[in-house]
Amino acid sequence: MVVPSAHTTWRARGLMAALWLSLATAAQAQISFWQLGGGGLSWAESDTTRVMVAVDEQANTIQPVYFSEGDNMMLAVSGWSELKIPRELGYIDGHQPRLWLQDGTSAYFTSYYDSPLYVDGDRSTYNTARLGWWTIDLGVPVPARRFGFLTPTEGFRSDGVPLNQDPVPAFEVSVSEESDPALELRDYHRLNTLIADVQENFAEEVEIEFPPQYVRFIRYNRNASVLDEQTISNTVRGTIAEFVLHGQGVPKRAIYLTQIIDLGAEVNFGRIFWAVSTWRMVAGAPVETPGARAWVEVEARSGRDSDPNVYHEYTDSGKELFVSRQRYEHELRQPETEGVLQLDRRPGIQASIAYDLENWSFWSIPLTQSGSLLELRNGAYLQLQITLQSRAFGDFVRLDSVWIEQSPPLADQVLGEVALLDEPRPALGFTQVELGRRAAFAYDLRAIFASAAQGGFDAVRLRAGSRPRFLRLEMGEPLVRVEPAGVAEEEEGLVVLLPEKVTGQRNVPARVVFDTEVFLHATTFEGEVSDSKVESLPQPIEPGDAGDYISTGSLRVLGGRGRTPGFIEDLELSGAVVTPNGDGINDRLTIRYNLFLLPEPIPVELNVHDLQGRRRLHLEVGAQEAGPQEVFWDGRDNEGRLLEPGIYLVDIRLRSELKDLRQVRPVGLAY
Repeated sequence: MVVPSAHTTWRARGLMAALWLSLATAAQAQISFWQLGGGGLSWAESDTTRVMVAVDEQANTIQPVYFSEGDNMMLAVSGWSELKIPRELGYIDGHQPRLWLQDGTSAYFTSYYDSPLYVDGDRSTYNTARLGWWTIDLGVPVPARRFGFLTPTEGFRSDGVPLNQDPVPAFEVSVSEESDPALELRDYHRLNTLIADVQENFAEEVEIEFPPQYVRFIRYNRNASVLDEQTISNTVRGTIAEFVLHGQGVPKRAIYLTQIIDLGAEVNFGRIFWAVSTWRMVAGAPVETPGARAWVEVEARSGRDSDPNVYHEYTDSGKELFVSRQRYEHELRQPETEGVLQLDRRPGIQASIAYDLENWSFWSIPLTQSGSLLELRNGAYLQLQITLQSRAFGDFVRLDSVWIEQSPPLADQVLGEVALLDEPRPALGFTQVELGRRAAFAYDLRAIFASAAQGGFDAVRLRAGSRPRFLRLEMGEPLVRVEPAGVAEEEEGLVVLLPEKVTGQRNVPARVVFDTEVFLHATTFEGEVSDSKVESLPQPIEPGDAGDYISTGSLRVLGGRGRTPGFIEDLELSGAVVTPNGDGINDRLTIRYNLFLLPEPIPVELNVHDLQGRRRLHLEVGAQEAGPQEVFWDGRDNEGRLLEPGIYLVDIRLRSELKDLRQVRPVGLAY
């Protein structure tokens, strides 16, 4: 049997928790909750974007739109753009449906052929027939099985033929579940799944049936036909009034983007929770089904002002100047387009839109577990993007409410920067270390207070590399060594309790000195501060200028000095022989190794072979990330039977398509 090691993670976290509790008092809790849905804010009034989301205003819940066989899915979205790259301010791929002609950049074609008429649900409106292709983007994949197009119900061609008797003579249609390389090409190319290639058509109402599948993109191409030669005038045959798409079920994903919500004051953020139920359509009726293949993903970002963007216009010299959103939207002109977008750097022209990194955090990673920690810096504004995921046409999730812990900020900002202790002002401006080699770091902190109401902090938690070792604490001006009130070393970080509280009245800088190893090319030494005497939420440490000693202004450490290691290094066995005889000595083998350069956890497996090459044990260890790791082997095979005495090869392998991600060592088995 093999047991992956838990190291000392939970023991260290338990020590940290005990350290907090020993210093906590009965002070009044400062944690409150912000809530959307349920008894909180209204889902119907709090969104800026809804893609395939249905709102139950009475119950104040949301869920994906469910399509019945007769529903035209084209009508489930609105705000169609006629350009491949819409000009709407704040356009986000997947948040807006698009229907563009050919390469999607022609201003002339867009204005002449009013493409949304194809998806307005009205067969009395239509576009002039022409050769060429149209591409439809519904924003998200939907469960489709029939696509069609219809002639108008009224009107005449220039040669007098009624439009309802003017079918498209030849065409092909292809679809794609997600983005397709053909979408990036300016010339016509099919999407990856062809569903129709018709050389001669006489039907005014075309319906193409195909195997049920998720479809987001549809490409219709009007092919040339021998029937075109029979046209008496120069009129191109075939007029379309409406595209239609049918299927049954819920989209693969539905998206709800909140407005930028004003919280009224700056707060620190804690955990995010949600209340959901999963459902399955059975015989046309929803049935609550705990095992349904559907779930919620939530992303969040926070800001200190009401707009996460900064806007620019061009000056006389062609450079960019900051302007207000009001001026950008309503006073400046968009760059002209003629066939393709041209670069226009004249004054009065809209220039770039950049993300406001100074006042806004990046979007968090998608969270799938209620109760997850929201790693956002403090802010007075909040925005959520909620994705309702499904992997079965009839399965969906119903979201009742989302709520987030919040508490007053401990300071206006807490700035931090890190550097090697013996190289505080690196020549290149950033900290660089040798991967896998223990080095000493200085982590400087400086707080900024805006008001006396910000209570300050007395504890610092750092996430720094792997198994950091505390060396010392310095505080004051100038910095002098002081004895911490407590220290807890975690698996990937440490907690230091300060001997005195940092407040607006007693605002002193601090430096934590520790050593650790780095196993990635880029590691951010994140941190947070807390008040151990009050039940409040921790506040993240932001990179910035924390003092004159360190010049990096950053919390990032790069690994690149010296030799670049392999993915698996330093494989060691606790002994040359394992003797599982129950005497407590060498009863199991400890296998230790370091993993390098893994940006995310990767599956690891342990194999044991005999000298004849036969595999005697195969076990999935689980996903492991960069850093020190260990597993154990007690001399048994997968059925729990002791192997016969002899020499065996122990093989640690990363399950990847890359080659040579393995290390092998011999070990003896005796008893």
